[in-house]
Amino acid sequence: MSKPVEEEAPQGDPAPEILEGRIWVDGCWDFFHHGHAGAMLQARQLGDELVVGIHSDESILENKGPTVMTLEERIAAVDACRWVTKSVPYAPYVTSLPWISHYGCKYVVHGDDITSDSSGEDCYRFVKAAGRFKVVKRTPSISTTDLVGRMLLCTRTHFIKSLSKLLSGEEGSGSEAERRAEGAALTERMRLYATDESGLNPGASVWFWTASIEAKGDDTEEEKGVFSTLCQGTQPKPGQRVVYVDGGFDLFSSGHIEFLRQVIKTEEKIGQDEGWYNKEAVEERVGKGSDYGPVFIVAGVHDDEVINHWKGVNYPIMNIYERGLCVLQCKYVNSVIFGAPFSPTRAYLTSTPWGIPDAVYHGPTSFMPLTFDPYTAPKSMGIYKEIGQHSFSSVNAGQIVQRILKSRDMYEERQRVKGVKGIGEEAQRIREKLEEKQRRKESQA
Repeated sequence: MSKPVEEEAPQGDPAPEILEGRIWVDGCWDFFHHGHAGAMLQARQLGDELVVGIHSDESILENKGPTVMTLEERIAAVDACRWVTKSVPYAPYVTSLPWISHYGCKYVVHGDDITSDSSGEDCYRFVKAAGRFKVVKRTPSISTTDLVGRMLLCTRTHFIKSLSKLLSGEEGSGSEAERRAEGAALTERMRLYATDESGLNPGASVWFWTASIEAKGDDTEEEKGVFSTLCQGTQPKPGQRVVYVDGGFDLFSSGHIEFLRQVIKTEEKIGQDEGWYNKEAVEERVGKGSDYGPVFIVAGVHDDEVINHWKGVNYPIMNIYERGLCVLQCKYVNSVIFGAPFSPTRAYLTSTPWGIPDAVYHGPTSFMPLTFDPYTAPKSMGIYKEIGQHSFSSVNAGQIVQRILKSRDMYEERQRVKGVKGIGEEAQRIREKLEEKQRRKESQA
């Protein structure tokens, strides 16, 4: 019988030397959320390069329980993170000194929570003993356990009514001082997620769009709305096409990531046809500073209320702040607009901070039930483009919820081992009834 890949030597030639600035982090990275990204961001800020180990489905099942996402889906999520230099699949569940040394990493970084293997021993005991372990703070108020609980219990307490008011401390729980402190902490985290690949300098820009709920929810209101900025990151460079995409991006995963990657590939093909990669064009860009790609991607993220209006039950599973941070950490995105309208109207598209986009892309999603075409404006303006089916087309929030429901017993055991109270069959039955009711409603629309 062959050994599991994790027990074998790491693949490829070893790094010529171990570097202080080359950091190693590892994990399951199961349905990737902004807490995972926060750990990677903090690790990247400690060095110059970030190597990320990804455990196999089999080793996670043995040590922790079943994964929600496949290894291929988890690799896609890690590779899309802005602060990741290199991913290493099949990394050992118990972090190994030979493995991290093979990749030239001096230090391993992990959050301040304890991670144990199937024997109850510390997964980082060997690197700790060698003095090659550093601790970063765990991102508060988000975890895989929290998200699974929202799915099974159908709660809506995570919804955010007004993100701008939450950030300013006008809304939220606690006293005025506590609300303002929490709002300031959330705002600072948003700024951090808008950094470049170093985690230290300005990167993506963050915008908010304010308009009536009618303008945000359907295509009947032609409102320009008001654009305001939280932080100005990089702007479109000379010659770049500005491309707009939008969505709920709920449980941000391989389906969203592959769509964004395909948008870039499509734009790179357009650039190639127009001479973007000709020697003279490259030399001109390099001569003025550095080379860059032909596209600048702006991603609009819908409000919780808007998504719930169309999808019902307790969608979105992640609130707009959580979804926005997931989009913000993605290396394929240059700017994020929080509170973007469900239907990008002519009034909206002609008043963006970058002017009229060169293209508006939509993917192969069938998750949102629609009673109208939200893209009539970009179609009439001749800027609408579609991305066809791809390898992760079927991966969306609805499918991820179904995966959880089908394997509830195994997830319940995983939670029990971690000391989390079980949710139970009744909660699952309620969720399934609500999902079925929503499906009937959509089929009659």
